[in-house]
Amino acid sequence: MNHTGWTNSEHINYCMKMYTCAWLIHLHTIKTFSSILTSLLSFYSRLTFLPAGYQQLQVFRFTIEEINNSTDLLPGVILGYEIFDYCTDSLNFRAALDFLSSKGVVPFINIPRKVISVTGPFGSQKTLTVAPLFMANLMPMVNHGASSVELSNKYLYPSFFRTIPSDYYQVRAIVRILQYFNWNWIAFFGSDNAYSQDALTVFMDELKTANICLAFNGILSGDTSKYFDMFDKLNILNINVVVVFANIEFVIPFIEKAIEKRVRKVWIASETWSLNQDLMNADGIEALGVIIGMSIQGQGTLLGLDNFIINTMHQQNDTKCPSGSQVKKTCNQVCFECLKTNPEIITHQDPTFNFAIYSAVYAVAHALHKVLECGSSSCNNSRPFLPYVLTNALKGISFTLYNETMVFDESGNPPARYTIVYWDWNSRNFVKIGSYYTDPEVHFILNEELINWQGNKSVSMCSKDCDAGYRRVQTAFHSCCFDCEICIAGTYINSSADPYTCLPCKEDEWSQNASTSCNKCFLQYLYETELLSVGLMFSASFIIGTSVAIAVLFAYNYNTPVVRSAGGKMCFFLLSCLALSSTCVFFFIGRPEHIDCIMRNPAFAVFYSACLSCLAVRSFQIVCVFKMATNLPKAYEFWVKHNGQWLIIVLFVVVQLFLCTLWIAVDGPKPVQTKVQTQIMFDCTLGNSAIFYLIIIFLGLLSVACFSFAYMGTDLPENYNEGKSITFSLLIFYISWAVFLTVRLSSSEKTTAAVNAISILCSLYGILYGYFFPKSYIIIFKPENNTTAYFQTSIQSYTLHTSSM
Repeated sequence: MNHTGWTNSEHINYCMKMYTCAWLIHLHTIKTFSSILTSLLSFYSRLTFLPAGYQQLQVFRFTIEEINNSTDLLPGVILGYEIFDYCTDSLNFRAALDFLSSKGVVPFINIPRKVISVTGPFGSQKTLTVAPLFMANLMPMVNHGASSVELSNKYLYPSFFRTIPSDYYQVRAIVRILQYFNWNWIAFFGSDNAYSQDALTVFMDELKTANICLAFNGILSGDTSKYFDMFDKLNILNINVVVVFANIEFVIPFIEKAIEKRVRKVWIASETWSLNQDLMNADGIEALGVIIGMSIQGQGTLLGLDNFIINTMHQQNDTKCPSGSQVKKTCNQVCFECLKTNPEIITHQDPTFNFAIYSAVYAVAHALHKVLECGSSSCNNSRPFLPYVLTNALKGISFTLYNETMVFDESGNPPARYTIVYWDWNSRNFVKIGSYYTDPEVHFILNEELINWQGNKSVSMCSKDCDAGYRRVQTAFHSCCFDCEICIAGTYINSSADPYTCLPCKEDEWSQNASTSCNKCFLQYLYETELLSVGLMFSASFIIGTSVAIAVLFAYNYNTPVVRSAGGKMCFFLLSCLALSSTCVFFFIGRPEHIDCIMRNPAFAVFYSACLSCLAVRSFQIVCVFKMATNLPKAYEFWVKHNGQWLIIVLFVVVQLFLCTLWIAVDGPKPVQTKVQTQIMFDCTLGNSAIFYLIIIFLGLLSVACFSFAYMGTDLPENYNEGKSITFSLLIFYISWAVFLTVRLSSSEKTTAAVNAISILCSLYGILYGYFFPKSYIIIFKPENNTTAYFQTSIQSYTLHTSSM
């Protein structure tokens, strides 16, 4: 319905070129659509005047006048305008077709149209209805009040631009507010149109990643009787935060019913009603609790706008319309309410979209400046241009108004800039408490200290957050409803990544009950730096050093009776085996590797078998000299002739070497780690226990042989009597290894390794102290006992003693 067809050409210099901008204004609304084919008078009687729409009309006219009065932007060019009242969706096509016409018809060829661009209509649903008509001709639409996400689709709307952000960013900003206050049990109310439903789609997608649950979704319609049931459901479901994302004509009756019901919640308002002064001043609205709103960030007050509106409305009231056919040319606005309305009512309307209208008209002007190649004093307006030329120009413009930069992205959207406001009941003002913007990067600020919660801070959760170390066990359809279950020892939970799963700790980690992280286990083995390890290494080194010292001493005194009676060359072999056995202790220090496990007990078993073999053979040899040589002279002769002592030693060592090789080949010692609570114990396994105990038995048999031959020689001359020393050495061996086997069955791996090393050292020290130290003592401190005469005297005494028996 064409209520206005204004072209402000009263003072136009006709030497100038005029370009007409179209405007689809929502000046009236109609509530009944049952009978379209009615008389014009009946139709007008059902129209309702919208002061907010008239305010937007005046902003549009104000901007056109400002551009025309400026000589910088479009010198030599005048912007005209033609305005249609977009009162209903069913009556909008006449205006659209009129804008697309040329000389009264709508051509199907590319020729210049009646207007160069279209601004409006206000609202996503109305825009989606009419936009396809303009897209077919690439007629640029620069919209100030359609925020539907769908309009960002450039395949469907290639020539659509807007000066307010897409609802995609507004929804994301609302979700950030919900996350900031930890509200995850939410209700959403919207109308059944593109504005609300598109926002709901984005809202649902964002909630999935934000761990927020939509507990209730209500549709706002003309039937307000259902609102009370909706409010009851909010209380039943214990929902304390409500997002209202709808057009103002649906919000007002909804809020009025909420005031009547005194529904005390936290209300999140979309930009359509976040700065509505009528609702702010409504009686009893403070009973609703807390209202937080999203407002499009921009210059709220345009300099000179209020004076323009007041002066313009006074001038229109003073103007008398001529009669007859001249009415349509100079006074053709069928808007009697516009003339009757007090200008102050218009100037006090919600200013949210004023800057969006202002920048939309300026965007067209800047694009036209680019198309006409305007300079400082003139523009190239000699030939007309097609609509798509202006569309292409709009894609690349960038300008600044009131310190706000306006530029369109590839989807025709401006940078998203929102102000977060709080409705202060004390001052009846909209207080800025934060902001959200996406240029040059996403930035979110909120100062909750400015909010008066009227008591405790609001909480909206289906279930209280689990304590640290507890996992969620979902108990209902919504993920926000859950019970809490403790994470047992050995597990942990990372609630920020996955609040539903207790994760097991790694093999080298541990945790207590209700842990949010795992701790590294204490690695238990003999560290090189600890006191016990230093003591073991020192003891082993002492055996090596002492063995070398005794070997030097014996070599220096090799031809003396003490060295001869101790075994002569065999002493050096025995001392070498003792030194080699002591090196096995070093493999007990540090974290065990495979070679360490092999060089511990298997290597010791071979070298220590050689030591026991030497002692056994030496004891047997002495017994043979004094007791068997006379009784078995041929056997003794064979023993001496063929070096029987070395054959026996080699035989015993080869048998033990075979057993150890078999042990390693079948299932030898290997590194093993055992986790015990907060510790990881490192040790070597026994491997095949049967072969291990067979090796121990073989060592035991050798020790028994040593003991037996030593006992047989207890009545021999004192200088040749090895019974006491060998018995002492074997006693240390038995005790130390009995202790080791006992400890291995009952203690930790670190303790076992230490006792094992100590057992080896004790066995070696037993031979060193029991067998070699007494002889070294005689050589050093009693040289008078280390003579041939002294030994012969001892043998003669033994002979006399045995012959007298």
